[in-house]
Amino acid sequence: MAAGTTAWDRLGSHLHETQVMDSITRTLYWDQNTRMPSGGAAWRGEQLALLARQLHARQSSAHYAELIAEARDEWRTRSNSGDPPEIVTSHARNLDLLEQDLQRQQALDPDLVSALATAKSQGYDLWQQARRTSDFALFAPALRLMVELRQEQARQLAEPRSCWETLAQPFEPDLTLQRLQNLFAPLRRRLPELLEQLKGSPRPSSLSWDLPASTQQQLCDQLLSDWGRDKGITCVAASPHPFSITLGPRDFRITTRVVAGQPLSCFLATAHEWGHSLYEQGLPTSAHQWFAWPLGQATSMAVHESQSLFWENRVARSQPFAELWWERFAAAGAPLGSSSDLWKAMNPVAPGCNRVEADELSYGLHILVRTDLELALLEKGLPVEDLPSEWNRRYRELLGVTPADDAQGCLQDVHWSEGLFGYFPSYLLGHLVSAQLSEAMTSAIGSPEEHIRRGDLSVMLGWLRDNVHPIGRALNAEQLVEQVSGRSLSSDPFLNYLEAKLERLFTIRA
Repeated sequence: MAAGTTAWDRLGSHLHETQVMDSITRTLYWDQNTRMPSGGAAWRGEQLALLARQLHARQSSAHYAELIAEARDEWRTRSNSGDPPEIVTSHARNLDLLEQDLQRQQALDPDLVSALATAKSQGYDLWQQARRTSDFALFAPALRLMVELRQEQARQLAEPRSCWETLAQPFEPDLTLQRLQNLFAPLRRRLPELLEQLKGSPRPSSLSWDLPASTQQQLCDQLLSDWGRDKGITCVAASPHPFSITLGPRDFRITTRVVAGQPLSCFLATAHEWGHSLYEQGLPTSAHQWFAWPLGQATSMAVHESQSLFWENRVARSQPFAELWWERFAAAGAPLGSSSDLWKAMNPVAPGCNRVEADELSYGLHILVRTDLELALLEKGLPVEDLPSEWNRRYRELLGVTPADDAQGCLQDVHWSEGLFGYFPSYLLGHLVSAQLSEAMTSAIGSPEEHIRRGDLSVMLGWLRDNVHPIGRALNAEQLVEQVSGRSLSSDPFLNYLEAKLERLFTIRA
């Protein structure tokens, strides 16, 4: 190490190397989801297990702990050095989060870390096979193992939280199950009521048209171009389940998929995943933050989802957007006679079995089913083999639909194959966060619809860049919402938005 290097710089170098290693893991994950042949799954599992063990060793080592302690001591000596208050606050927050993450890593057995990495890779491969053949029995052993490993992880972390709450912390820091249930309670009441009220309303016919995959891709490319995609730092590919991932400071990837008979699915998935990527591209870029320090990382998955949902639902599913885009779809072969046709097609409001294809009203019910089942698997002893029947029962009761098979039911999502328990609620929390941030945006710069109608999205993106994206982990999700909107997170803004949109949709349809 060069003479005169500060403890802060030495810690930063260690974090930078850790992030380089982690980005290799992410690159392997990207390849596994996009181009890797299925025969490579076992070897990929060994690769990921080795990297997971090495990363865990770096993130839990005595040397790393010493670097953090030295940086803390060094920073204390500079506490009266006249640094700007925001620098003092950010440095202290970075160190607090590093110490928190260090304690969690040190609590975990390296053998468990390796076993989890292997189980995730194998589970993903088995999930793909089981989904293709709608054979839950093929996937069940992998899921059973993952539940056991995650339960053991929660035991080793030994935090003053339940198993599920402990596993949810990486996605929603500081979230408690009680707070989650309080936020979701109005949705559990109101969403089924709204579905019931709409039963007597005229229903749009199901989509009876389609577009060639190449045509859908062309429309997606036009969308990303209009929304400012820089091809020099972004990449788009196909995968079984759409996702967004960042591999480096200037390497942003998204995936999407074409669904037969659903000509708008790929388009809306692209809008959704691009919202995720825009958020990643807007995270802090100042020294010692971007891609290495905690403040350069996403606030939470709920905030992440709020950004993808904003671009998918508030923009791409809006009336003004349909007015601007319907002729492009018509020219591509869609049987649309007006912007109203496209708007209604973008917003079908018809309960179904698939979460990713769900409308804004029924989407929340999909998440409530998954949240309840996660709790049942992790904390209430639900046998894995009973998952398909429990899944189907809850879908009949909440949405009034029954999956035709397990591929359309409990095998439709990738998350549990990777042990991502505690992740699903972030999707619904993201709806709440998006609605409350949109209200704040409207008060500050005017409604999103006004900007979309003018074809100028830069003002909205600029507001998000100023108020949401640069926060990183400086705050948790609820603190960010309160800072931006001036009040605590609530389900009211989302329900108000949803009811107003349903009224417009069904008034037009009537």
